[in-house]
Amino acid sequence: MILATMSDYFSLTKPRVVILLQITAICAVFVHDSLEGGLSEGSAETMLVVLIGGYLTAGGANAINMWYDRDIDPMMRRTEKRAIPMGKVSPESALFFGITISVMGVAWFYFMSNEVAAFWSAFSILFYVLIYSMWLKRSTPQNIVIGGIAGSTPPVIGWAASVEGLSISNNSLEESIVSLFDLGSPIPWFMFILIFLWTPPHFWALALYKSKEYAEVGVPMLPNVKGPERTIIEMKVYSVLLIVLSFFAPLSFGEIEVNERDYHVLNWTIVGLSIWYASTVWRIDISEIPDESGRIASAANSFFVSMLYLALMFVVLVTGSIGQVGTGFGAIVCLAFIGRTEFKVSS
Repeated sequence: MILATMSDYFSLTKPRVVILLQITAICAVFVHDSLEGGLSEGSAETMLVVLIGGYLTAGGANAINMWYDRDIDPMMRRTEKRAIPMGKVSPESALFFGITISVMGVAWFYFMSNEVAAFWSAFSILFYVLIYSMWLKRSTPQNIVIGGIAGSTPPVIGWAASVEGLSISNNSLEESIVSLFDLGSPIPWFMFILIFLWTPPHFWALALYKSKEYAEVGVPMLPNVKGPERTIIEMKVYSVLLIVLSFFAPLSFGEIEVNERDYHVLNWTIVGLSIWYASTVWRIDISEIPDESGRIASAANSFFVSMLYLALMFVVLVTGSIGQVGTGFGAIVCLAFIGRTEFKVSS
């Protein structure tokens, strides 16, 4: 066994994935504070608390996931060079590391933020590890759909951390449940549903040309169980649901009147983004001849656009919380990225 370094343990947390998740949580903090009177020094402090706690909890869950998947990771090209398959970190050390930083993350939210943020951080860890990794991932082709709940929680955690005096009621079970879900605004739950509906078509675009690897290790991804035709149909369903959801974005802000220009700019920017992303799903050609690496260009393009789409959606939500100038700026940014991306595809 090679002596593990700090970078080896750091790699167990899947840093690129975790940072993307925490960006959505920080966006939630930004939107909350912007709508509540503007950003302040306290906003930066909250963002730091969310970033540290979110990294510890999500990173810990990822490390535990790598411990559990130590039997299949060596057999997949995408995962064979991870720290455990390469022998850089022992499975036992990875598990201990994952549990330790997960507990530290939940405790961090409890003491530095509030009980509700700590609850949702603990929920995301347990759901990802127990429900997704240990149960759904290897038992159903809908693993990504249900498992996506865990990846959708960062904005909820970030928003909860921003609300002063938030706590879990101990008066009754019903009031306890209500206190966990009542965050004072529908915006964090809009963000949650956005990520939840985005996750299946995002991952299935990749799975369309990686399905052979998943099948060989016994992971029932939709393309290798139901076939690419069925996968495309379900991807289209989710992309349509994202368009429908987009119409509710301005309403989730609450303070924007229906007849105001801000409402229409924000509404059509978000709807337009969703239509654009949906068009890339419709353009996937499963009869396309893969390249030497097995990559299907149209599916790879949809996968790339899906990441850009989610990033732009959160940019628009953040700029939309600023007001008239922000909504206009968000619309211009989206048009620029859409035009640039489509130009590259066509050329």
